[in-house]
Amino acid sequence: MGLLELFLVAVGLSMDAFAVSICKGLSLGKIKLKHMAIAGLWFGGFQAFMPAIGYFVGSLFADNISAIDHWIAFILLAIIGGCMIKESFEKEDEMDSCMDPKCMFVLAVATSIDALAVGVSFAFLKVSIVWSVLFIGIITFVLSGVGIKIGSIFGAKYKSKAEFAGGIVLILMGTKILLEHLGIIG
Repeated sequence: MGLLELFLVAVGLSMDAFAVSICKGLSLGKIKLKHMAIAGLWFGGFQAFMPAIGYFVGSLFADNISAIDHWIAFILLAIIGGCMIKESFEKEDEMDSCMDPKCMFVLAVATSIDALAVGVSFAFLKVSIVWSVLFIGIITFVLSGVGIKIGSIFGAKYKSKAEFAGGIVLILMGTKILLEHLGIIG
């Protein structure tokens, strides 16, 4: 997986955290740099941690199913992307301004579950996990901080669009992986 593909996956994965950050920014009203940093650290940290766990779990059986690994990666990314697209059309949940560790932990886990499955697909694709999770964490950190700022300025107008775009990106990445392994594209 090249840098561009990894960037697209990182952006796709970070869209849930970005969308939640927008809502947090809206609920906080007047934000401070610390709000952006807190969201970035929680969401970026978990977006890095979860694919690492998925990678190590996937590594345990990746060699045994190498003949179908591209199908598994495609199916996982398509399901995650489809769920994100579906969520983009659902009614908006109310978001409170709570930024304490308990609230942020729950949100960080909820927004990074999909990254766990992506980590499994990384194991099948033999992706360099250390650089990948650092990259994903940094991208999510930045986008979460930006989401807080956008939310404080524009409100929740872009939340569903961000989730929709993230879902499309993940489905396209899964399709690309499948087509490459089938020899349809180079």
